[in-house]
Amino acid sequence: MSSYDENESKFLRKAKENPFVPVGMAGFFAIVGYRLLKMKSRGDTKMSVHLIHMRVAAQGFVVGAMTVGVLYSMYKEYIVKPREEQKAVQHK
Repeated sequence: MSSYDENESKFLRKAKENPFVPVGMAGFFAIVGYRLLKMKSRGDTKMSVHLIHMRVAAQGFVVGAMTVGVLYSMYKEYIVKPREEQKAVQHK
């Protein structure tokens, strides 16, 4: 039972450190779900083409979320953190 709590808290801790991972996962599943529902009305489009479009859209969303996450962490590390350190030095 304690290992379950540790795993849950580890996931929540990681999600707080990098909030774009759950956003990327949610977007991936939302796109896949939407495209699977849309499969009924795909018309004369071949199944393989429809699945390729679904995969490209889902992967594009995940890559975009990862890119935004990396840019956000770089902003925090190289812009915000030095400013806070500089302000702390000036106030001493």
